[in-house]
Amino acid sequence: MGTSHQRDSDYVERRSPNRSVLSPVTEHGEIGLPRWAERRTTTRRPPRVDTVSLVIPTMNEARNLATVLDHVPDAVSEVILVDRSSDVTETMAASCIPDIRIIEESLPGKGNALRAGFAAAQGDIVVAMDADGSMSPSEITNLLYLLEHGFDFVKGSRFIVGGGSLDITPLRRAGNRGLVMLANHLYRTQLTDLCYGFFAFRRQFLDQLDLRSTGFEIETEITARAVLVGLRVTEVPSMELPRRTGVSNLHTFKDGMRVLRALFHEKERAKREPGGTMKAGRGGRGSPDLEAHGAAS
Repeated sequence: MGTSHQRDSDYVERRSPNRSVLSPVTEHGEIGLPRWAERRTTTRRPPRVDTVSLVIPTMNEARNLATVLDHVPDAVSEVILVDRSSDVTETMAASCIPDIRIIEESLPGKGNALRAGFAAAQGDIVVAMDADGSMSPSEITNLLYLLEHGFDFVKGSRFIVGGGSLDITPLRRAGNRGLVMLANHLYRTQLTDLCYGFFAFRRQFLDQLDLRSTGFEIETEITARAVLVGLRVTEVPSMELPRRTGVSNLHTFKDGMRVLRALFHEKERAKREPGGTMKAGRGGRGSPDLEAHGAAS
């Protein structure tokens, strides 16, 4: 009569007579895997990575620009500087990013500069920001994250949880609040910020946006147009920092009136376009996505 150990060994052999065992590591570092343990390899298509164009309008921002360009994230594929300067802004830009694309714009106004930059952009995604150091390039990845997760137009907001401003005056804050209330009423949205030039959108919609503004009101126009054409719109918290040096070209009352006119103009323009009705994308109250975002904010 065999021992208990012998009976157990015989049982294992009968149950799996052809089962191989793992070979020890050889002197060459190889491991002999049994057939049943071989890992099957499949060829998978790598996920598509969107290219990103960063558009920065400048006018005599040589002393501020290096701070911005030195912190542009790796996710940005190309940087486009649209310049109308009389100082060494272009030289400073080239010293920071040798392959930067510089476009000289003869027409005055932020709107003209941004539209020229958007037309020259080659990336799948276009990001716009200022050159005065008031916007942090590190926040670009926050905009891109939401674009990669279903939205078409993402704008920074200083007035939702997580955002803020170290630069805005009480007068400008009150003016922005009033304009936002009007925009939400006219366009059936739940926006919290309107006059802030930090945003990103998918370039495939540039023709549908059909931007025409020449001045600071382009920040309002692009938001209004994004809602009107049915893009999926949302906001992301952003911290506005003080301008590093120099004086802003923004004129509170003059540019505030331009924004006010832009709100009414875009609403009337939408009525004249084919269809004649405002589309409710995720920027409208009919959208649970933006409603949830607004409630959480």
